[in-house]
This record gives sequence, structure tokens and C-alpha cells, in this order.
Amino acid sequence: MKIVVYAICKNEAQFVSRWMKSMSEADQIVVLDTGSTDSTVEQLRALGAQVTVETIRPWRFDVARNRSLELVDPDADICVCTDLDEVFHPGWRNALEAAWVPGTTQATYRYTWSFRPDGGEGVVFWYEKIHARHGYRWVHPVHEVLEWVGPGQPGLKVPAEGIQLDHHPDPEKSRAQYLPLLELAVAETPQDDRSVHYLGREYLFRGRWDDCIHTLKQHLAMPSATWADERAASMRFIAQSYEHKGEPEEALYWYLRAVVQAPHLREPLVELALLLYTQQEWDGVLYFTQKALAIRERPRTYICEARAWGALPYDLRCQAYYHTNRPQLALEAARTALALEPQDERLQGNVKLLEEMCEALR
Repeated sequence: MKIVVYAICKNEAQFVSRWMKSMSEADQIVVLDTGSTDSTVEQLRALGAQVTVETIRPWRFDVARNRSLELVDPDADICVCTDLDEVFHPGWRNALEAAWVPGTTQATYRYTWSFRPDGGEGVVFWYEKIHARHGYRWVHPVHEVLEWVGPGQPGLKVPAEGIQLDHHPDPEKSRAQYLPLLELAVAETPQDDRSVHYLGREYLFRGRWDDCIHTLKQHLAMPSATWADERAASMRFIAQSYEHKGEPEEALYWYLRAVVQAPHLREPLVELALLLYTQQEWDGVLYFTQKALAIRERPRTYICEARAWGALPYDLRCQAYYHTNRPQLALEAARTALALEPQDERLQGNVKLLEEMCEALR
């Protein structure tokens, strides 16, 4: 099979060498540069990429992605869309070829979107930006996704076990363009529940609490908004906005709704426990963290939060045990939390304090 990597970029010279090495298992690497003023283009070409330079005005991610896809040779079998701040683990091609059975048109694979300061994984989900050369196009000005436009129905979407893609972004890169592009996306397709959800989440990121609440309540009222995981996320974001507004009872109501909406997810349970922690409702903290920790498998969707899968549930249990005079149980929880995030100085201090306390009680 002919496998082609394609990408868009602008001023990403710092990532070129690492990215090209990671993508080298492909038969061809095609890049659309949208106006770099650094050495990105020269470096890419020197390392063997086929680079086209064009300006996209007005800027939209879907237009840029579709133009970059047009640059891929028509005889390609599989297209692999990545960004220059992403890195495949070696062996990805073999894993992809093994998964790509006859009739496949799209593959999913494990994606680590963020990392903790100590290097541990943060947000992890399964991505789906590997697809057949023909029959797909990108849609939406931002948070763009693949849409099938070929004849009939798309073929198989297969999990490519063994493929791991890591995201190592530039922390200084601005996301200022996201909000206007999301507002444009909703204006263009107001019936698209996914775009409405993303817009509400962006308002949360910007601290626009009332806009977040209003938009996500709209999302929940949409007939097409039926995916329980995303509905629960909207409820969590509404709850967070009410917390920021100083309305804990409203926050509690929406967290409880989120738990009921998606009882298979850790995130609503952990965030509810965190709210109860602030209210010193220790029995509630223990109950909901226990329910969260009983969920042992991360979802493969993007609806996940790093802290729900890190030290936080155990840290909350440590605090609850400590405040209910159960230091030995607090120590056990503290040690588990520290094992998950061993570089955290506060967690280190918790273990030391509790060890001293338990020793004094003997």
C-alpha cells in the first residue's frame, strides 16, 4: 500500500526535524505551508517533504486541510493527517498495515493529547485522522472533522492497535482564533450539536460563564445531542461555570445530572467529589471517589480529563480520611496518589506528614 502523510503548518521550524523523523515510515510526506516567515519550508524540503506554500484567506482549518489533501497523489491508498507538533512512536506503519483489512476506509489510533509536568500522560483518547485517499473531506472552520462524501456508505473504521501518536505543542502558541471560528461554525451550521458544544466549552475557557451556561443549555436542548458522554461534559462545564459564579447549589445540581447522564465516566464523579471537598462533605467525597475508581478503563473518546485518571481521586480520599480521623487510611490513599504523580511536592509532603502521624500513634 502507498501511505502518505499530509499536514498544514506555519512557523513551526522548531518541530520539523523531529516530525520528519517520526513520519519517515510513510512513502510520501506532503505539507501545505500557509505563510511561514521562519525556516520551516527550507527545513522541510531539505529533509524530503514536498512543500506547497499558499495563503488561506479568510483562515479556516477545514479549507487548509482540504487543500493539503488535494496535494496528495491520487494513487495513494492511505492518507495520514498529522500536525508538526505530533510524533508517532516507531512501528506505526506496520501496525497500520496490519489493521487495514479489505474494505477499510478509516482507522482510529491512540493519541496522547497532553502530558503532565512530570512526563506522565494527561489527556488520552483515540483519534481518527487516518483515512482512504478518496471519499473524504474536512468540515468546520475549527475543530474540523472528516466527513464522508463518497458514494454510498463509508467502509470499515478499524482500530489500529499499536499506533501511538503524541502531541507536544508549543505552549506559547495562541488559541485566540478559536473563539471567532467556533462562533462562525455555529452560525454556518446552527443545527450541528458538536459545534455548539465546542463553542460553550470555549466560553468556559475564556471565563465567560454566562455565555457558557446559555450555550451549553442550548446544546442539551438540541434533538440531535444524544451522545451521553458529550451531554455529561456540557453539564460538567455548566456546573463549573456556576461554581465560578459563586452558586454552589446550582453547581451541585448540574454535577449530579452529569453523573446520572454518564455513570460510566469518571469525570463527573471526580468533579462532584471535588465540589464536595470544598464543602467539607467528607462522606460524599469518599462515596463518589470510590465510584470513580471502580471505573478502570479510560474512554476512547476525547471526553476525558487528565486529573480524573491521575492522583486527584486518591488525593481527595486522603483528605477525607484525614478530616474524619482515619490517618492510616489517609496514608494509604496519599501513597497511591504520590505513586501516580511522584514529582508533586505537596503529595510528597502529605505522605511524610501522615507517616509521622501514624508512627506517633503506635
